[in-house]
Amino acid sequence: MLVFLPTDILVFLLLAMGVVVVCRIRAKEHLKRPWRKVIRHKTGMVSLLILATFSIIGLLDTIHFQPDKSLSQKQVQSVSESEPISLFDWWVGSLRTQQEKTYSAPFASYLYSKESVVSDDGSKRWAYARLKYAGLENPGASGYDLGHILKLGGRGLLKGILSAFLLLGLLMLIRVSRLKLGLKQSFSELISDQSEVPWLAILITSLVIICLGCTIAELSTQYHVFGTDKVGQDVLYQSLKSIRTGLVIGTLTTLVMLPFALTLGILAGFYRGWIDDLIQYLYTTLNSIPGVLLIAASILVVQVYMANHEELFASVAIRADVRLLFLCLILGITSWTGLCRLLRAETLKLREMEYVQAARALGVNHRAILIRHILPNLFHIVLISIVLDFSGLVLAEAVLSYINIGVDPSSNSWGNMINRARLEMAREPVVWWSLAAAFVFMFTLVLAANLFADAVRDAFDPRRAEKV
Repeated sequence: MLVFLPTDILVFLLLAMGVVVVCRIRAKEHLKRPWRKVIRHKTGMVSLLILATFSIIGLLDTIHFQPDKSLSQKQVQSVSESEPISLFDWWVGSLRTQQEKTYSAPFASYLYSKESVVSDDGSKRWAYARLKYAGLENPGASGYDLGHILKLGGRGLLKGILSAFLLLGLLMLIRVSRLKLGLKQSFSELISDQSEVPWLAILITSLVIICLGCTIAELSTQYHVFGTDKVGQDVLYQSLKSIRTGLVIGTLTTLVMLPFALTLGILAGFYRGWIDDLIQYLYTTLNSIPGVLLIAASILVVQVYMANHEELFASVAIRADVRLLFLCLILGITSWTGLCRLLRAETLKLREMEYVQAARALGVNHRAILIRHILPNLFHIVLISIVLDFSGLVLAEAVLSYINIGVDPSSNSWGNMINRARLEMAREPVVWWSLAAAFVFMFTLVLAANLFADAVRDAFDPRRAEKV
C-alpha cells in the first residue's frame, strides 16, 4: 500500500509543475531559444546528467509504501510494521538490512576496534571480530582480500561497459530512425561531435556514471564500500539516502520562497509609493533578524508542538518528514528577500520601457501589463536565481544539521553525517569515512548544480546572450 508523506506530495506536485513548464517551453519558440544554448553547452549538459542521476535516486526514495507480510523477513528487517519504506529501500535491500555491530573500515573484513572474541575451542581472546555480512572470503592477516575486491570490481566494471554499449546502441537506432541517417554516418557524427548536442561528452559522462554505479553495486553485495558507522549501518546507504533530503531542501524551499519574492518584488517595483515603502520595510526588517536564531526558534516551536501532540505523528518517518517540511518552510520564508530586491530593481526599469508606457497609454489594465509584459521579462532572473540558490540551500542544510537545528536526527542527511563525524574524528584510531562519504556526495551535487547554473546564466542573461 502506497504511503504519501507530506514532502512526497509536494515533490510530486513540483514534478508535475516541471512537466507543465517543459510542455509550455516546447510550444514557444522564444522560450526554446535559450534552452538550445544550454543544450549546446558541454559543461552544462554533463552537469545536468549528474543532477539527473541524483534526481532519479531521490525520486525512488520519495515513493513510499507500507511493507506487507508478502515481503520476506530479510526485506523488512529492522523496520517496524508502522514504518513505511521507500522504493529505494526495497531496491537496495541488503545495504539497509545487513547491519554490523559497530564501526568497520571501507572494504574491511573485521570490525575497526578490538573486543572479546570467543574462539572455536571456547577460549576468549582480545582481537578484531569478523563482520557478519561483509568480507567473508579470505581476508588474510591484513584484513583485506585485495584479489577478491578486484575480481568483484572488474565484474561490475564489465557489466557497466556492456550496459553503456547497449545504451549507445539504443541511441544509434533512435537517431537512425528519426533523422533518416545511415548507421555509419550517425556514429561518425556522435564520435566527431559535429551535431549541436554535445553527444560525445554526454556519452563519456554516461559511461563513467554507469560503470561507477555498476562497480559500486557489485562491490556492495559483499563489502561495505564506505564502511559502517557507530551502530553498524552501511555508510554508502546513508549517503545515498541523504540525496533525497538535499534535493527536497533545495527544491521545496524554492517553491515556498518564489511566490513571496515574485509577488512582493513586482508590486514594489511597479506601483512604488507607499506599497514600495511597506514592502521594503518588510524585507529590511526580516533581514535584520539573524537567520540562524529565527530558524532555531521556529524549529523549537515545531518540536514543542510535536511533543504535545504525539497522537498526530504515528511513526518516526512521519515525524521526521514533518520537521523536514517545516525546515523548508522556514528557509523559504527567510530567504526570499534577496530575489525580491532583484525583481524590484528590474521591475523599476521595465515599467519605464516604451512598450509598457504604450500599453498604459492605450488603457491596458495593470493586471494585464504585469502578466504579459513585466513577468515574462523577469523570467531569466528568476530562473538564474533559483538554480544558483539550490546549491546554497543544500549547504545550508548541512550547516543547520551540524548545529542540531536542521532535519530530524533520525533522518538521513549529509549534515547529520557530518555532525556525527565530529566525535568520530576525535577517536583513536580516527573514523574518517563517514565525513569523507558525506563530503564526496555533497561536493559532487553542489559542483554539478553550480556548473549547470553557470550554463543557464550564460544562456538566459541578455548581456551574455550574444557571446554564447
